[in-house]
Amino acid sequence: MTFREMLIEDLDQVMEIETDLFAMPWTKEGMFTFLTREDTMFFVVEEKGRILGYCSMQTVLDEGDILNVAVRSDRQKEGIGYFLVDSMLMLAQAQGISLVHLEVRESNGTARRLYQRLGFVEDGLRKNYYTDPLENAVLMTKKQ
Repeated sequence: MTFREMLIEDLDQVMEIETDLFAMPWTKEGMFTFLTREDTMFFVVEEKGRILGYCSMQTVLDEGDILNVAVRSDRQKEGIGYFLVDSMLMLAQAQGISLVHLEVRESNGTARRLYQRLGFVEDGLRKNYYTDPLENAVLMTKKQ
């Protein structure tokens, strides 16, 4: 497995994962817009030319906001998500990011446990943040 920056050429494979996993997926145009911004980092993990997962972070000064993390449904529970986020956090820290935020569905216990293992602390709740289905978002923060 290789961790690397996401390229525009990766968009089709990334969008397959995005639309498979999320009820309200990003559009290809939206993903492209964020991918080409100076204040965002996008990464993928690939194996033999196949994208297994991706993640991204938007930065403001010394803070980061994780925008998305996703791993192909047929490759989940292999540690790919941990590898993705941990690698991104190390690169962000090297670039001076000292505080990272994210939100996750309240019912997504797997993701919440992953983030806790990576050092994130649950520190807030956004009521009815997600739709389809309507659900709270748990806010999490990590000091690097």
